[in-house]
Amino acid sequence: MTDSHEYRWVLPSVLLGDGSTDGPVRRSTRDWIVDVVMFLLACGLTLVTMNELDIRPGPVVALEQVAGLLSCLAVWLRRRWPVALAVVTTVLSSYLELVGGASVVALFTVAVHRPFKISGPVALLGTVTLVPYVMLRPDPDLGPLGSFVFGVAIMLTVFAWGVVVRARRQLVWTLRQRADIAAVEAKRLERERIAREMHDVLAHRLSMLSLHAGALEFRPDAPAAEIARAAGAIRSNAHLALQDLRQVIGVLRHPAPPADDPVPDRPQPTLADLSALVEECKQAGMDVRLDLKVEHAPEGLGRNLYRIVQEALTNARKHAGGAPAVVAVGGAPGEGLSAEVRNALWTRHGTRIPGAGAGLIGLAERAELAGGRLEHGPTPEGDFVVRAWLPWPAETSREDA
Repeated sequence: MTDSHEYRWVLPSVLLGDGSTDGPVRRSTRDWIVDVVMFLLACGLTLVTMNELDIRPGPVVALEQVAGLLSCLAVWLRRRWPVALAVVTTVLSSYLELVGGASVVALFTVAVHRPFKISGPVALLGTVTLVPYVMLRPDPDLGPLGSFVFGVAIMLTVFAWGVVVRARRQLVWTLRQRADIAAVEAKRLERERIAREMHDVLAHRLSMLSLHAGALEFRPDAPAAEIARAAGAIRSNAHLALQDLRQVIGVLRHPAPPADDPVPDRPQPTLADLSALVEECKQAGMDVRLDLKVEHAPEGLGRNLYRIVQEALTNARKHAGGAPAVVAVGGAPGEGLSAEVRNALWTRHGTRIPGAGAGLIGLAERAELAGGRLEHGPTPEGDFVVRAWLPWPAETSREDA
């Protein structure tokens, strides 16, 4: 994934309309409309000032008309060379009247397309060039000082307008990038959640397969009914494991659905399903005793506790197959919800399923994300204990459970 700092600090020139100097500028429909409006604005300002040419000598009028025409046509180059256009038209406007319209458009373009360290000096140049203009052609009603103040006011207004447009574009771009980053992060978190669920479910299924297969391996002389029951359990758990794996791979392979057509999540087990989990372990031949002192809990809280107990029992089957296990669950609103899974550190058949310790790491992460804690390790009595505590707010209502 692209680094978030790159999204945050690198502002693409395409967004701000900056033209590339390496080739022709590609304009969108909106760009064409804006450019036409800017061209007409420059022509309109030029036509407004043509009435003052009557008092000029003939050669000066011809020069004014040629310069005004060329400057209006040069407005079409404002996206490719905004700074050059602004500097040239600003310098010419210190004496020529009809270049003023193109100069105003060029200043606005620089304010939009370039940062303040570039547009600021261009605006300052425009202020400086006002001095010779008002000295040579002062307005009869305003005088040199009034003409200068009026010109500065127009220039600052245009420049401020351009800065506001640029700031708005930057804000819109930043918001879009944040939304894109948030979407990517949400997808990543969802994939991590699916991976954790896959680990929890498949580890449980595969440990059941290993337990039944081990029983068949070490008891080849078992009655035919027991062998058939174990083979049926192996087939059933293998089928369920394949279904879970196929569903997870399908979710990870296909793109996310539209926001208005979400795919409903399958029902997740909660605290009420602990009895069924323990019963499933008993049917697989595991000696498990459940001490459940809580009947109801919030759905999210119960789901987290269920996954913790499930993973703890899976580890008990993998690393202490045949050892009795005791599951104790208790708690209340305001006190928290606690669970303890205890089993002896021995195996009946002397065979252990290899593991990387990812299960206990995942349990600790799940508990921490829920605001709780998890402890695990051997005890002086020779048992292995997994203890988890999850917060249960006192204000949680019965309807939330």
